[in-house]
Amino acid sequence: MKNLIQKITGMRLWALFVKELRQIQRDRQMVVALIVPPTIQLILLGFALNPEVTNLRLGVVDENRTAVSRELISAFVEGQAFQVAAYYQSPTELGRALSSGNLDAGLVIPSDFAKRFEARQPSTVQLAFDGVDSNRAGIASSYAQRTMMAFNQRNGLAPVKMESPVIKPNLTARVALLFNPGLRSSWFMLAGVLGILLVLNGSLVAAGALVKEKEAGTIEQLLMTPAGATEIIVAKITPVFLLLSCDVWLALLIMRLVFDMPMRGSLLVLFCAGALCVFAGIGLGTFLATFSKSQQQAQLLNFFVNPPIALLSGATSPLEGMPHWVQPLTIINPVRHFATIARGVLLKGAGLDIIYPNLLALFAFAVVLVGLSAWQFRKQLE
Repeated sequence: MKNLIQKITGMRLWALFVKELRQIQRDRQMVVALIVPPTIQLILLGFALNPEVTNLRLGVVDENRTAVSRELISAFVEGQAFQVAAYYQSPTELGRALSSGNLDAGLVIPSDFAKRFEARQPSTVQLAFDGVDSNRAGIASSYAQRTMMAFNQRNGLAPVKMESPVIKPNLTARVALLFNPGLRSSWFMLAGVLGILLVLNGSLVAAGALVKEKEAGTIEQLLMTPAGATEIIVAKITPVFLLLSCDVWLALLIMRLVFDMPMRGSLLVLFCAGALCVFAGIGLGTFLATFSKSQQQAQLLNFFVNPPIALLSGATSPLEGMPHWVQPLTIINPVRHFATIARGVLLKGAGLDIIYPNLLALFAFAVVLVGLSAWQFRKQLE
């Protein structure tokens, strides 16, 4: 055993590996970048990326001013989706406030609202929404419709009256929410954001480390040693890969402690998928670094590549919401496959028999990106 250890430690690859570890240890900024940013980003994004819309600014024109109209206004506020920002004297003033951006929605209650409501006659209120943000306006509109339906049911009003006998339907629906019965949006977001962070940090750290050595001129010094190009590449990639792989366990710990995220599947399978995602990020960063002569150029190239990877991954929004011609492009995105694996393993308890296509795709991306970066790096060294 001792002879084996001495043989391994005497290899050029091991010497280069130790050299890279010591260099990373001396670079405190890189060590901090490997731990602090992923932790802060995961916590902030877990809370910030929330599709639910709350505290919408509601402007009210109450021309009726009765107990019934005040009850309707209270119904909008009770669900915490709306909060009354101001009362206005006329719909014209309300329209000006909406157009100036001071309100998100407006409610106009006519003067005969209570009279028609108590007489069980159809009564109409006007709702207006700021449609500049179409997603928020659509969600707010659905909130308002549900509020009106709940208000009618609470006051014993049926949406339709029929004189003929009511025929009870033979079919009833019972809705069951599987895997996420509480509909906690943070669980969906975090499983996808983790892949974005692994690729993003992997590419930034790998590109920064390589370009820094090119600027310092230590690459030329390594070429004067007996080590080959392949040994130099492996020695540079391996320490960064090992350190970034620890971010997977750190992220899982944060998910569990901060967001109470379930972990129903094999964490080992998820770690392997995360490691492949890190490999893909390192390969991407190293490939971009071969075209960069300075830290600024590497950061600009990463800024050009990483945002499309994050946006076209389905990590923060459903793929079904994208145009049909864009959806096939997401197949070549490693973050999409990792997000599918993470949600399947953590939320559904999926095993290898289900997620193996995505795992194979991640493996292919890692091999191709690392291979391309090694080929380009070796070409420059020669």
